[in-house]
Amino acid sequence: MNAMRTIQLGDTGAAVEDVQQRLVTAGVLDQVHVTGVFDEATAEAVRAFRAQNDLGQGGKVDDKTWSALVDASYHIGDRTLYLRMPHFHGHDVLELQQALGALGFPTGYEDGIFGAFTEDGVRKFQRNMGLPSDGIVGAYTYEAIRNLAHSWQGKKPLQRPMNLGFARAADVLEKNALCLFGTDDFTRGVASRMSNLSLATNPSSKIVSADSLLVPPNETMLLVHLVLPGEQLVVERVPRVAFDPDETLALRMVPAMSAAYRNKGPRMIVELPSRSWEDAGESRSMQHYAITLLDALCSALSVS
Repeated sequence: MNAMRTIQLGDTGAAVEDVQQRLVTAGVLDQVHVTGVFDEATAEAVRAFRAQNDLGQGGKVDDKTWSALVDASYHIGDRTLYLRMPHFHGHDVLELQQALGALGFPTGYEDGIFGAFTEDGVRKFQRNMGLPSDGIVGAYTYEAIRNLAHSWQGKKPLQRPMNLGFARAADVLEKNALCLFGTDDFTRGVASRMSNLSLATNPSSKIVSADSLLVPPNETMLLVHLVLPGEQLVVERVPRVAFDPDETLALRMVPAMSAAYRNKGPRMIVELPSRSWEDAGESRSMQHYAITLLDALCSALSVS
């Protein structure tokens, strides 16, 4: 990707106006100065913004300054947020962290980065509100947060210790080597998202997708094959676990894993219910299955 052209004093046009509007949103420029002309007032606002965000001195808008301006322009509800690599970051994530913290669902540091602690706070909030606890901040989660605005706006977060209550946050990720794979685009997508979630939670994770493996799996690595209903496999003595009901998925995985590890080259199959979860689109369905399945795997590994 080519670097953007630096925007600086004397420039004019729509790009300058866009920068000025974002500087207004960031609180360092008055609306009256949104003229499409990069004047001294704009340069001073850029200098102030760069200083606030540790971007060094100067009144020019380079790649890093532009990226930071874009992050600062997001507000809560502008986009769907979830745990991924690289992490989502921006003002909307900070507002989300502040809202959840004030409501009693701490997210760790209020740093504007959607990491594992923020996902944990989201999941706890979703469970509390009777929503699907998938850690994905979409329309229903935003609606629930907005409906409680009177309870969190302008209030400080409740102080709680940072503690992740799900097995994924423990050392399970780096103590167990698993290779996740699918045989079509959908199941490969779920496997890839599971791998990304693992690495986003713990960079030392050994739970990875086949697509990200640099070397062939060895005989001690558990292969987890994701399939869809009706997919027939000619394999003997390979445990096959149905995804539904997901409330008991972790419990049902424990004996399946034990059986898999008794074989040379341990392998198990997990059958997803469909390509769609609660009429969600394909991407969100993949993410939901990935989150639920990864947490179930980690919970099962923690007791097996």
